[in-house]
Amino acid sequence: MEKREKLYEGKAKAIFATDDPNHFIQYFKDDATAFNGVKKGTIADKGVINNLVTSKLMTILDAVGIPTHFVQRLNDREQLIRKVSIIPIEVVVRNVAAGSMSKRLGVPEGQQLPRPVLEFYYKADALDDPLIIRDHALVFGWATEAELAWIEAAVKRINDVLIGFFANIGIRLVDYKLEFGRLASDPSQVVLADEISPDTCRLWDFVTNEKLDKDRFRRDLGGVVEAYQEVARRMGVSGES
Repeated sequence: MEKREKLYEGKAKAIFATDDPNHFIQYFKDDATAFNGVKKGTIADKGVINNLVTSKLMTILDAVGIPTHFVQRLNDREQLIRKVSIIPIEVVVRNVAAGSMSKRLGVPEGQQLPRPVLEFYYKADALDDPLIIRDHALVFGWATEAELAWIEAAVKRINDVLIGFFANIGIRLVDYKLEFGRLASDPSQVVLADEISPDTCRLWDFVTNEKLDKDRFRRDLGGVVEAYQEVARRMGVSGES
């Protein structure tokens, strides 16, 4: 697969064309941002770790019947992915109250929720990715009823799998963000896209509640690199080639 021109560069990743019109190469950067780009920095080897973590989790989900854009990891920072048109809705899955949920609703951070809460956000940096309701997605044509129904069912399955996976390595999956896209080769098929990593998840140690994710960067807690490395170590992916 031949890597060609850069098509897009975001806060944490870049996308490159290939000689196959239905495939891209996704490159993971060390750049770190928070609060919609207001806070910026660099986390050493973050891109390497996020590539490893995402590759493993996408592979696990694909094995249990969740279609993804992931094809294979190519090297330390790159993976081959299927070309998709991203649906402009971020799905945030909350198992434990934290972050903006605690701030908005006055719920103590760390409170276990009786069931997972799914929130939808409109992907629009200029608007700070506002929280939306299901009807917004339908009325403005961001997704169809069938697509939303599929996404909601897929998210519940994903959550069950990921909660169990992380629990087995002593990590509580507090909350996380998911994105979905329509395959370029078959726009009727929706697949899981983007990444699943310490950048997009809140991950706490099951015993101590120590934060092992980007909150260490957001909140100036220190030990950011070590936290990312610990997640990779527990997942058994650190140092993979």
